[in-house]
Amino acid sequence: MEDARKRRFDAVLVWKLDRWGRSVADSIRGIQELVSLEVRFIAVTQNIDTDQSNPMARFLLHIMAAFAELERELIRERTIAGVRTARSKGKVLGRPRRVFRRDEVIRLREEGLSWRVISRRLGIPVTTCIDACGVRKSS
Repeated sequence: MEDARKRRFDAVLVWKLDRWGRSVADSIRGIQELVSLEVRFIAVTQNIDTDQSNPMARFLLHIMAAFAELERELIRERTIAGVRTARSKGKVLGRPRRVFRRDEVIRLREEGLSWRVISRRLGIPVTTCIDACGVRKSS
């Protein structure tokens, strides 16, 4: 939106309206701001173009935004239901924990070996070695 305010482009082109915002209110607010900045909003597959002076285009925009929000919510509900079902059946979700000896990483590092060499020797990713030693600073 900052670039739109600076007039760096004339139009925003999306494949579908649901790629633009997370909710009807969010989508419409963003599109209204673009329109006020005289930036066209075009959703290719849904035939939406704010450049049209036809009131039907604006009506369709609101309807499509509502459908996009409904679709996202349905996907979210299905995902949550699927995760709950998997957990109820004992499925462990997420990345598997890596089992390795942290003290071995530290010992090899103190011997002067590089992170890459240590990771190869222990069969773990470089980032796991670094994280295990607490070298990374949180940003």
